Amino acid sequence: MAYSLTSALQEAGNAAQMLRNSQIGMYVYPVVTPEFSNWRVEQESWRQSAVLFDQSHHMDELIVEGPEASEFLSHHGINSFANFNLNRAKHFVPVTPNGHVIGDHIIFREREDKYVLVGRAPTSNWLMFAASWGKWNVRLRYDPRSTSRPEGERVLREHYRFQIQGPEAPKIFEQMNGGPVPDIKFFHVDWINIGSKKARALRHGMSGAPGLEVWGPYKDKEYIHSTILQAARDVGVNLVQCGSRAYSTNTVESGWIPSPLPGIYTGEGMLADYRDWLGADSYEAAGAIGGSFVSNNIEDYYVNPFELGYDFYIGWKKDDFVGKSALQQMKNSPKNRKKVTFEWNREDVLKVIASAFEEGIPYKWIDFPQPNYASSSADMIMQDDKMVGMSMFNGYSYNERSVLSLGVVDQSVQVGDVLTLRWGEPEPTAKTSTERHKQAEIRVRVAPTPYAKEARENYSDSWRTKAAAAE
Repeated sequence: MAYSLTSALQEAGNAAQMLRNSQIGMYVYPVVTPEFSNWRVEQESWRQSAVLFDQSHHMDELIVEGPEASEFLSHHGINSFANFNLNRAKHFVPVTPNGHVIGDHIIFREREDKYVLVGRAPTSNWLMFAASWGKWNVRLRYDPRSTSRPEGERVLREHYRFQIQGPEAPKIFEQMNGGPVPDIKFFHVDWINIGSKKARALRHGMSGAPGLEVWGPYKDKEYIHSTILQAARDVGVNLVQCGSRAYSTNTVESGWIPSPLPGIYTGEGMLADYRDWLGADSYEAAGAIGGSFVSNNIEDYYVNPFELGYDFYIGWKKDDFVGKSALQQMKNSPKNRKKVTFEWNREDVLKVIASAFEEGIPYKWIDFPQPNYASSSADMIMQDDKMVGMSMFNGYSYNERSVLSLGVVDQSVQVGDVLTLRWGEPEPTAKTSTERHKQAEIRVRVAPTPYAKEARENYSDSWRTKAAAAE
């Protein structure tokens, strides 16, 4: 029986086929109820009034502290740490020695020697391995995301984490703070009051609307939650709680691809040791690849920071960091793709849905509001008979009345081009999230990223505005 990712790969014989046949099932956003009202109203709220996201359960939290915490994190991420002062946050991106993206976290600096990182498992796993593989004077404390199916068991976390955003969110902040809140710059952190409690607040906004993310000890969660709701009632704001169905779609409006395949399945040295270290039940071993793009070469699914718009994070002046030499070689490569939004053609989407009401084998079902059916998606984007990119994360936006997806395309593709997305898998796989189906061709228009005008114009000092400015 496989006990590590290495042995699981050896048993499977091919990494891509192992992941395409994973039986892990649909990706689950744990604990938070699927819908509080309905997902259409919940999506609409972050544009029209205010929304409350409960982010307490679906992300890992990794605390890194010690005399060499800064050096350790700087060495294992592409980011410059030169201006990383206290009460700041960054979008932290680690890559492999070969320059492929592993994942990302939001990283907060709480003390000179203490950082808190929040995000999906691949980055947490990589950093925990790196701390044990190298000789660093650091301590790591890991709080994994809540179990996908707690089955009635009590769930405990290190911190609660809420985000409130939308055009009317400032009224709620002032009410619960007992007066005007500090003028917090984008991706800066300050303290605010939530009733009788103090909470850290990050100026942030996932779906393109202004807002704050607040967090503190998990034991305070119910008090904080009720105080936020009461503050909204006191000022007459319709604060809509967002369930897990709508939550995962906010990113298609704001332009962040949340689940690129970690580029760790090939490579020797540190990467070989990492695969030995990872368990056969890890995210990397159990996750699924889904979509119309089928390759036996797992590296065809990898992406690099230039393709995801993260290149301006890179701290080229740092003496060394994992992947630096590989990124230097990739830097001006014409093979680097670019991130875009795909706007799916209405008639073609309706054709796919209508097939479920007809005799015979239907097209792959498009679920609403979240059509993704694997941990990492890879759908072919075609220009005539040539593959020019892949769609990597999908969602229906009630605000835009459109199915949108995020992905990467060749440099020759321009905003406004109409391409074809191949939807559905060409061969049966063992995935439990796929039904018997046939493939469909869906026309897609290449659109700016972020798609939401609010995100393009009002985010500052982030990859979102950098990308928009380059259009």
